[in-house]
Amino acid sequence: MRATNVVTEPELVDGLRQLGLGRASEVIVHSSLSSFGYVDGGAEAVCSALTEVCGTVLMPAGTWDLTGIPAPPGLVRPDNDYWNAEDWPDFDTRLSQATSFRAELPIDRWLGTIPETFRLTCSPFRTEHPLFSYQAVGPAAERLLEAQRPDWPLGPIEAIDGDVLLLGVTHTSNTTIHLAEQHLGRSRFYRYAKSADGLWVELPNIPGASHRFDTIEPVLRSATKEIQIGNARVRRIPKQAVLAATRQLVEADPAALLCTDDPTCRCAAALQQRLAALAE
Repeated sequence: MRATNVVTEPELVDGLRQLGLGRASEVIVHSSLSSFGYVDGGAEAVCSALTEVCGTVLMPAGTWDLTGIPAPPGLVRPDNDYWNAEDWPDFDTRLSQATSFRAELPIDRWLGTIPETFRLTCSPFRTEHPLFSYQAVGPAAERLLEAQRPDWPLGPIEAIDGDVLLLGVTHTSNTTIHLAEQHLGRSRFYRYAKSADGLWVELPNIPGASHRFDTIEPVLRSATKEIQIGNARVRRIPKQAVLAATRQLVEADPAALLCTDDPTCRCAAALQQRLAALAE
């Protein structure tokens, strides 16, 4: 006899369809497997349900924990809030310890089990950004991923014609908010990665902190479709609604969606970037 707190793949499929998703849908998915409770079939069942219901599925596929390195000594960008290696020997050591990006690298652990399972089971395309890659499957996958450039990592989100899908996570995982920030000159950071043996690269327009992004929720409530699957709160929000809400908030207050009580947080640097953009 099946326990009542077990989520099955058919229940996942039914829930996604209740949100109005279908074969014409393009979605960017942010997810937490543990939020559902126990899922029969695990992350693979979630990936299977997503690809059965939706036409094109886009997911983050970053490798920061493997490829990321400090800034070289002495290289300091304005309002960048990043740390430098102590000296060139220290930088060379950290560069040698990092992993060169390649398409088969596992995805950052902090992104969760579902994106890594998606990479392993759905054979999606994947971009080659050394820190902030994306993966996708479906009819629009190539179009979305071709929109990413080394200097514009959020291009796939900009290209998507569809929705943000939050599977058991909050807006602190919603990178579409970062895209709107960057359109307004905010949260544009330089970061550094190992691109090949002995080689490093500086990458612009890397997003900043997101720990205050849940304050956008009241503004997005009318645009949000929501159900519960197992223990998970599952939400579908049109991408354009997220962009418009972020723009509304940040244009009214340059510090919107940022913390203002911690001068050491990246939020402080992001605010200064916005103020500089306004001054221009």
